[in-house]
Amino acid sequence: MPASGFTITGFADEIDENFVTQLKGLSSLDIRFIEIRGVDGKNISNLTPPEIREVQNRLEAYGIRVSSIGSPIGKITLQDDFNAHLDITKRIFETAHTLNSPFVRIFSFYIPQGGDAALYRNEVIERMGAIVEAAEGSGLTILHENEKEIYGDIPERCLDLLNTFGSPHFACAYDPANFVQCGSEAYPAAYELLKPYIKYVHIKDALAEDGRNVPAGMGAGRIEEALQDLKTSEYNGFLSLEPHLGSFTGLHELENTSLPDTLEASGLHSFRLAHSSLLQILNRI
Repeated sequence: MPASGFTITGFADEIDENFVTQLKGLSSLDIRFIEIRGVDGKNISNLTPPEIREVQNRLEAYGIRVSSIGSPIGKITLQDDFNAHLDITKRIFETAHTLNSPFVRIFSFYIPQGGDAALYRNEVIERMGAIVEAAEGSGLTILHENEKEIYGDIPERCLDLLNTFGSPHFACAYDPANFVQCGSEAYPAAYELLKPYIKYVHIKDALAEDGRNVPAGMGAGRIEEALQDLKTSEYNGFLSLEPHLGSFTGLHELENTSLPDTLEASGLHSFRLAHSSLLQILNRI
């Protein structure tokens, strides 16, 4: 964990699917942590033990540590086989230990389209309870991310989950853009409701009118205000870049540059912009 203040990390698979390219990109930005999700085109949950060891070796070679496992736990429907999913969950927890990750990101299951989430609460709670139980005694903290169309997509249902389990090892990964895209007010409404449980922050912003992702501070997520309050509250934790700027059309106009060749032409260009936007906010606060 960070010693004090904010520590920047990020989903480096937005730079490139090649893992070495991801690590080189992070190093070029002097980012020393990664929220690991995709490795050489494979999800972290699908890697074999030898592949995990190779990941560990590469991380050590570049001096980069894991802030969280960006897992797909809970990102299935309620009709999917949960027993098989729970086996995957336990394997991901083992991966977290191997990679010395303090956190594992999870979700709270897709609700049938058009369905009333309240009708599925008991089933969600039962499944989430099994995940929380699997994590008990592991030393890991599992982080629930508010994601569109899952049970915990809006602030009130996120709070329901966190209050129901009341575990110090079950916390909130606060994602302002996802709240915006669900039609919720990210700040102050969602932030204030979930603040006691926030142990991790995803730096992702979005426009209210159409949900498009934009650099931090350019959308309705009010990221600067949230970070200012976290700083005042002496938050010691990670800020994880997950910019999703692939569809951001103002990238080059914003920087007044033309798109370079080679590595800059890849996701590193947009990832660098996301990093720069976050640094500007941090400098202001």
